[in-house]
Amino acid sequence: QVQVVESGGGSVQTGGSLTLSCVASGLSFGRYGMAWHRQAPGKQREWVMSLAVGGATAFADSVKVRFAISRDSAKNTVYLQMNSLKPEDTAVYFCNAGTLGGSGYRLYWGQGTQVTVSS
Repeated sequence: QVQVVESGGGSVQTGGSLTLSCVASGLSFGRYGMAWHRQAPGKQREWVMSLAVGGATAFADSVKVRFAISRDSAKNTVYLQMNSLKPEDTAVYFCNAGTLGGSGYRLYWGQGTQVTVSS
């Protein structure tokens, strides 16, 4: 059974930092690209950052320089380091794991973790 579980959310003030963790179990972690998305109240879910199997990263302009993504394959975990947080970063942050296999594309989502940035 595949599980994707985020943690590390919380409340911080503007300019603060948080590190989110995402543990993916029940899958071959090394074969999955990982990504973070977020959804603010009343808005659509938006992509934040991705980390491909080969190590390439991509990020949304809104988090450029401020956020970083990394993975620890020994722990089946991907991290989202968030610095210089702004009130507009307030959202539920979701992690997903995706891979393209013989049976098609498989994508697994976590339940999300809340990040609140106060001014």
